[in-house]
Amino acid sequence: MPYLRGRKMRKRAAGCNEKGGKMDILEFLRHQDIPDSMIRDIQDYRKFYKVDDEVKDRVTVPEYNYYGRDVWEEAISALLAGENLLLSGPKATGKNVLAQGLAAAFGRPSWDISFYINVDAESLIGTDTLRDGQVQLRKGLVTLVAQYGGFGVLDEINMARNEALAVLHAVLDFRRLIDIPGYGRVKVNEAARFIGTMNYGYAGTRELNEALASRFMVLQMPVISEENLQRLIRDQYPDIRPEYADEFARLFTEIRSKCEGGEITGKALDLRGLLAALRMIRKGLPAGKALEMGIVNKCFDRYERQLVADITAVRIPAQLTADQVFTS
Repeated sequence: MPYLRGRKMRKRAAGCNEKGGKMDILEFLRHQDIPDSMIRDIQDYRKFYKVDDEVKDRVTVPEYNYYGRDVWEEAISALLAGENLLLSGPKATGKNVLAQGLAAAFGRPSWDISFYINVDAESLIGTDTLRDGQVQLRKGLVTLVAQYGGFGVLDEINMARNEALAVLHAVLDFRRLIDIPGYGRVKVNEAARFIGTMNYGYAGTRELNEALASRFMVLQMPVISEENLQRLIRDQYPDIRPEYADEFARLFTEIRSKCEGGEITGKALDLRGLLAALRMIRKGLPAGKALEMGIVNKCFDRYERQLVADITAVRIPAQLTADQVFTS
């Protein structure tokens, strides 16, 4: 019996249910100790706001779970209050993972709206197109979010041009509408929410203007703790041996500390790369080669690349194999 209880606890820590399958997102939130009152409010929201059949395929199951009770509580309370949310934080803090998890928790279709230099008002709202011999509106991503009451993830919003940002003002404030020249107004569905993400560390980013920032509740994303990183690794790989879940988490934490200390740049601080390296190890690639591709080679300066290679070699033996890392 003690063994069975321990196994159940390990599965729950890894984001799995007692049968070993991936937890439903609301079940996961319960195990994150999110208050029952919040979960009931989410369930009421789901019942009240139905999803149109044509966009049901956009209600996705998140690939990763975000670990962090306080962050979940703050984010959920903002969205339940009808607010939009801005997730701000450095690299590898899980901004997009949380955004995807929130859309799944609320059961809403989601659209990823990536901002880059060529994104303009037309790409967000829509543009004329010829269909069946007639000029019609080809709806942009923001318009689709507004129409279907979805969750729009405004990725790297502080890279957007002013022209694109101006479109969002009336969408995000009390007016909740889009004026489309020649087509009239589109009201933003009550269920719709916008979640912005931003990172000041990337090239091309800039300060977010006050008018836009005031339309969001801002959540400063904390650095993932080593304990929560271990949970994330076990979530993705429930059969990983505990000692190696610890070692890979410690490796990432050590790389982060080197970045914070100014010894290396943030190029090697790649959580996606670490998880991808574990996938490649499972497929038969030795750990050294997998980490080289997933983390070390993200540094293009030869001196820095050697430093990161030395850090990984100390933590993880280069010839480590899948049979040693995983139990099955």
